[in-house]
Order: sequence, then structure tokens, then C-alpha cells
Amino acid sequence: MKNKFRGMGVALITPFKQDYSVDFEALGKLIDYQIKGGADYMVVCATTAETPTLSAKERNEVIRFAVNQINGRIPVVIGLGGNNTMAIVESLKTEDFTGVDAILSVVPYYNKPSQEGLYQHYKTISENSPLPVILYNVPGRTGVNMTAETTLRIARDCKNVIAIKEASGNINQMNDIIKNKPADFMVISGDDGITFPLITMGAVGVISVIGNAFPAEFSKMVRLALNGDYESARQIHHKFTELFDLLFVDGNPAGVKCMLSMMGFVENKLRLPLVPTRITTMEKMRQVLDDLNIKY
Repeated sequence: MKNKFRGMGVALITPFKQDYSVDFEALGKLIDYQIKGGADYMVVCATTAETPTLSAKERNEVIRFAVNQINGRIPVVIGLGGNNTMAIVESLKTEDFTGVDAILSVVPYYNKPSQEGLYQHYKTISENSPLPVILYNVPGRTGVNMTAETTLRIARDCKNVIAIKEASGNINQMNDIIKNKPADFMVISGDDGITFPLITMGAVGVISVIGNAFPAEFSKMVRLALNGDYESARQIHHKFTELFDLLFVDGNPAGVKCMLSMMGFVENKLRLPLVPTRITTMEKMRQVLDDLNIKY
């Protein structure tokens, strides 16, 4: 299991056509591009996929399409979280998980539960999940931070909770988890920009946004770092520093959809309330890509 989610996972976008319907042709090409580029696993219908704007029918169609397109070539993780614990339990009991290797479950948002509430939430999910569970801590989106103490408590008590995607931005918190976690529990970076330093501390990789556009380059950086070739990995990390910032200045996935549009993979379409990047951001991205001599 540890090797399944070691390396670069890609937080897959959902391409839309001009009429905002799901562009399955573009999705298929994008999946193949990422696998060919070196993605180690795929995360489908999570935050970067604009999942809150997909209907239940569309979400199921995207998952089934992605599973069929990937066809066992790499592991598949699907996003399955929310702020209604019992609704998640119902989904765990009724959804079709054929071809899925794990679920990624975000810290409950908006409700702002206590740390005890977070523990009980994930304990309940763990007890009802037919698949391994990856926690996802992203307080910038959810409004609540799951502390290292709570994460470690869940990791010790819930044996099918195998990892956490950590996007708190708190290096000390991440280090605390890595230092004190059970041996078989994995810490995965939730931010492209800190993936390199986090791997040097003991993380096993990243669930990446930039991997949608540059799977070969970013997966190479991750593998070099995991193999201890920090100097070579650092050079690639620094090469993308400016793009890391530009990806998120107008929100995610606006930045990566803009890049993929410039590269000819997708239409630059997002569903409201998200909107495309500003023209100024787009031009800065284009200049960085030209400076890096990245063809698109």
C-alpha cells in the first residue's frame, strides 16, 4: 500500500466545453498525458476537479470514465468527504468502488467541528469504509485546522486510515506528524510549492495541481527527492517557483486550467462561482513558460 501512494499523485481537473458540459474527450487525453508523463496515481473528483459544481450524476460519470480510461495503469483515489458524516457513510455503503484504490476525505468544512468532532468523524468513516482512507487537512478552505495531535490519534486508532494530505502550510505541524506517526502512516504534501522541502523531512510525495500540466517535470523532481538526489531535485523545484505562485493567485483550478488551455488541452472554462484567471496573470504565465523554454 505504501508504494501505491508514493510519488506524484495528480489532482485531476474536470475539463468543460464552451457550454460548460463535461468535456470527456479532453479528460481522456489529459489522463493519458499525465500517465505517459509519469504520474504515480490519480485523484479524481476532489477539490481541483470543481466537484462542488458537479451534479451527482456528473460526478459518477467522471469517476467511471476516469477509472475506465486509466484501466489499471496506475492507482485511483476518489474524493469522498463533506460536512455531513452520515451522508458520507451512506455513500460508502452505496457507491460503486470498482477500480478505486482509496478515498480522499477532506476535513469537514463550514461546521467548524472541535478536534474531538474531527476524530469521531474520521473514526466513523474508517469503520464504514471498504477502502483505505487518506485524510485531507486544508484549513485555508475548510475553516478549521486538524492538529498534529488529532491526526496522530486517528492514525494510531484507525488502521485503514493510511495517510494524510497535509495542506495546512504549517511546517512545524507537518514535521510533528512525520516525527511521531506510526511507521506505515504516510504524509503527502498538499502544496506543490513545499513538496521538495517536505520530502526532505520524510513525506512520501505530493498530490499535485501543477502535475496536470507538467507531469514529466514535476514527477521527476519528486522521484529525485525521494531517492535522495536533493541537488538535482532542488534545481527543478526552483525552476517552477514562480509558476507555483501564479497557479493560485486567482484561485485553484483557475491557474492550472489557464495553463492547460494555453497548452491546447482544455477550454479555459470554470463553473461559477469560479472564474478564469485575469489577463494579467495569464500573460505572466505565458512569459514564465517562455522563459523556461516549455513548449505548449
